[in-house]
Amino acid sequence: MTAATTGEKRASGARSATGAWRKRRRIATGALLAVAAALILAVPAGAGLVDDAARYLEGRQQEDGGFAEPGRKADPSLTAWAVLGLRAGGRTPDGAAAYLAGKPYPAATDLELRILALAALGADVDGLARQLEGLRRPSGAIGPSLNSTMWGILALRAAGRPAGAATVRYLLGKQGKSGGWPWLAGVAPDSNDTAAAVQALRAAGVPAGSKAIRRALAFLRRLQNPDGGFELTASRGSDASSTAWAIQAFLAAGRAPGQAAFAYLARLRRPDGSFRYSARYATTPVWVTAQVLPALARRPFPIR
Repeated sequence: MTAATTGEKRASGARSATGAWRKRRRIATGALLAVAAALILAVPAGAGLVDDAARYLEGRQQEDGGFAEPGRKADPSLTAWAVLGLRAGGRTPDGAAAYLAGKPYPAATDLELRILALAALGADVDGLARQLEGLRRPSGAIGPSLNSTMWGILALRAAGRPAGAATVRYLLGKQGKSGGWPWLAGVAPDSNDTAAAVQALRAAGVPAGSKAIRRALAFLRRLQNPDGGFELTASRGSDASSTAWAIQAFLAAGRAPGQAAFAYLARLRRPDGSFRYSARYATTPVWVTAQVLPALARRPFPIR
């Protein structure tokens, strides 16, 4: 055996040992990253973001107990959204229940949103829930649209009432071939209504592993963009509300939304704690922030 051959074998052995060490290091590093990711998923996405957003919303409460966009008067629907956001963030706005109690609810969705907000505040919503049940149709639909049926289920569950088997069947029967739901039968599905349907069905007891839920989540994933955000419909571009609702849908189904979606929302945070609607537009900051907060706090609807 020549010295050259011995040296080659030694070099080969050294390379093999080095390769094995590098492989073990990659495996160990991968394991550490997996643990770190799991720890990140186990806690709210940026407790600081939640606190800052909640403080911003609290600063928009008016003397009458309602909430208002900058330069505008308090609005019942906006107040209900603000309540849901704050309750998701662990805050209870004083005076909001009294403000909402005396305000009209001209549409089914107004009534449903009112029930969700008041129930989150611990108010008695039995009377409102009975009115909502009176809007149930022979088909199982609640109110005039699929959207009002989804939110009707969420409102009834928030009030501690069953969704109703006919209503659940009706909603399941309206799922599109794509896996998504539209706001109204006959129009194109969108991410927001699909996310609301997933949360409603899960609140009604439909299993997370059911075919309907799996198809809906797949539909939502197809509307997630490279920036991590979700869009309302294809080619529309990511926005904060659609991203927040998609996150809530995945959470309701017991699935990880993915850190990219949370990172997208974090990039939309403004210095005052509010959130932009999108990278391009900064509008209705109270409404947007109220809808983002439950997602950041990892709280799907209904908020109890």
